[in-house]
Amino acid sequence: MSGVITVRRNDDAEQVELTTTTTGLDLFGDDRSVVAMRVNGESRDLQRELSDGDTVEPILIDEPEGLSIVRHSAAHVTAQALQNLFADAKLGIGPPITDGFYYDFQTSPLTPEDMKSIEKRMGQIVKEKQRFVRRVVTDDEARAELADEPFKLELISDKGSASADDGSSVEVGAGDLTIYDNVRRDGSVAWKDLCRGPHVPNTGYLGNGWALTRTSAAYWRGDQSKADLQRVYGTAWPTKDELQAYKTRLEEAAKRDHRKLGTELDLFSFNELVGSGLPLFHPKGGVIKREMEDYVRARHIEEGFDYVGTPHIAKEELFYTSGHLPYYADGMFPALLEDVERDEQGNITKGGQAYRLKAMNCPMHNLIFSSRGRSYRELPLRFFEFGTVYRDEKSGVVQGLTRVRSITQDDSHSYVMKEQAPDEVRHLLKFVLSLLTDFGMTDVALEVSTRDEDGKKKDKFIGSDEQWEEATAILQQIADESGLPVVADPGGAAYYGPKISIQAQDAIGRTWQMSTIQYDFNQPERFGLEYTAPDGSRQQPVMIHSAKFGSIERFMGVLIEHYAGAFPAWLSPVQVTAVPVASEFDEYLGGVVDKLRAKGVRVEFDESDDRFAKKIRNASKHKSPFVLIAGGDDRDAGSVSFRYRDGSQRNGVPVDQAVEEIVAFIASRSNESPTADA
Repeated sequence: MSGVITVRRNDDAEQVELTTTTTGLDLFGDDRSVVAMRVNGESRDLQRELSDGDTVEPILIDEPEGLSIVRHSAAHVTAQALQNLFADAKLGIGPPITDGFYYDFQTSPLTPEDMKSIEKRMGQIVKEKQRFVRRVVTDDEARAELADEPFKLELISDKGSASADDGSSVEVGAGDLTIYDNVRRDGSVAWKDLCRGPHVPNTGYLGNGWALTRTSAAYWRGDQSKADLQRVYGTAWPTKDELQAYKTRLEEAAKRDHRKLGTELDLFSFNELVGSGLPLFHPKGGVIKREMEDYVRARHIEEGFDYVGTPHIAKEELFYTSGHLPYYADGMFPALLEDVERDEQGNITKGGQAYRLKAMNCPMHNLIFSSRGRSYRELPLRFFEFGTVYRDEKSGVVQGLTRVRSITQDDSHSYVMKEQAPDEVRHLLKFVLSLLTDFGMTDVALEVSTRDEDGKKKDKFIGSDEQWEEATAILQQIADESGLPVVADPGGAAYYGPKISIQAQDAIGRTWQMSTIQYDFNQPERFGLEYTAPDGSRQQPVMIHSAKFGSIERFMGVLIEHYAGAFPAWLSPVQVTAVPVASEFDEYLGGVVDKLRAKGVRVEFDESDDRFAKKIRNASKHKSPFVLIAGGDDRDAGSVSFRYRDGSQRNGVPVDQAVEEIVAFIASRSNESPTADA
């Protein structure tokens, strides 16, 4: 073959002449950091041939797409190893995911010993450097080769409806149907799988930067009505050091797990009698919740919002008007029927009025807006409430406070003239960023979520092309001018308009979706909202949704993990723990406690019969920012001693000075822990 291709590396472009059959391996095979290539923008295996006029660039192992390719290849090796050991196991789907991969199988539950055996076999496959070889096949050929794999046969039949949501898009989709063979050095095929690729050139590219992490139960394609499967999770990284760093992060994350700390610190619980995803906040958790609510209520008032309130249920018609039914029906609880009549078997014989638990506050805010005539002079008109909404989350996705069914939102809606919309979005973004900073979440990025224009979800979005283009352009411009990192989220918009989501990193580098700002041109039209314009005409406002915390439950869960339960003093449920050296000093230290409580400080006085050393350990375990200690020397001098979270101490501090310092530190709303070294 003759011709010329263009090879791009970073910002450099090189013209390379084709004199023979040339593949990506010819260009990049000597560089193990290159795992695949982009040819005219399409990701391909390095083994594939290049043609005259192609533009080629390497995909590196340490870039997001390169890591996904490595992880998907590791998923194949996992499946191969498992089927080598359990010949009757049937293959499901094995996509890459954040920080790793999984593969689903129909097989007996796997034990820890099974996992060790699978990992051992994987290591052998990696050492064999089996090549990933792509073959294009017809539907009939694929069915014949995979006749013993019922789930693969279903994917072949459903290839036109493959989705990233259930992972099937890594197996089938638009274009050719392909099978990847794992080929030994002697040319024999060791194993095969239906897959779109691309993959690393051979299993040796996985090196020693991979590991299996856990197993769980799963459903075929995430559907509870379908087959029960076993899911094997794993992770893969460019190097062993990066794998170890990831394991260290997991260990730290386990220590910070808000579900574990919630129990240890007596913050919240869940009870089967109440139900999954419905948290019960204990007094100490209630303190944090109240501090959050008081803060954000005051901030909303400062920012020009009017406080409103709405009921928890409403007639079903309201949500048809808003469009949440049918577009959001899967996220809402079933209807409650008023005055319904049933027979002895419980069958409905006479229907009643259908009510729904609200899954959002906006429809009722629209009714407040429309309760009387509105003038342009009132706009922007900003409504805010702590509204508890209810989402029918599946039991498999409910997780502690970060994914619940009862959600308390600091929900606001701004009604503006169209020309006011950009400044209102800027106002809300500034508000959100200042709130996150006040709570110590300062490492943030913005995600702009837009509609899916040609994918599986395209029909869930309502509104004209012009409306979407205008709203998206406004949000994109404001995100870009913020100076923060901005990432795209195609298809992630709400059904009624695009949104900006604020992504915040916690203390150990994990990213959490926090606040949202959503542009809505649909609901004002559906509710017939109008205001009188300066020229006397009736105009439709633009509606902008915003939740600053997102949800109080989720935000609290993130804060618990961000601070590992060691909250800033202003937010801590117990700000001071008072520990007498012995019971004879209880009365003296009790006087100090009274002074602190009179200043509004939250104090826990340990008057138990425990030994002093145990009291100190308990105070440390409960993560109080200040521990005040009093013994004989302190009583004689009218002083107390400080012990801080970091173990540092200050002795002999006069009582009035100690009270003043504690009160001042709390009032400063510092997010740093106090220390003797400050």
